[in-house]
Amino acid sequence: MREIDIRDAAVNLDALVQEAADGRSFVITKAGKPLAKVIAAVEVAPTTRLGFLQGQLKFPDDFDRFGESEIAELFGETK
Repeated sequence: MREIDIRDAAVNLDALVQEAADGRSFVITKAGKPLAKVIAAVEVAPTTRLGFLQGQLKFPDDFDRFGESEIAELFGETK
């Protein structure tokens, strides 16, 4: 993998960022020691899974109150 000194990277940042975006990754070094690997940022397409189980699950009407009295009791309240 191509290595670029940090000073050269600072001078040529715009071109190097374009290289990485084009898929040509590289390592930035300082005094010959690797500091950072620069790679293209890959944008992940969002998945549209909202509602994929629609109609397959049934919840009771009081689902949002499940365990209500036990929780109230834990906080010292009575229901």
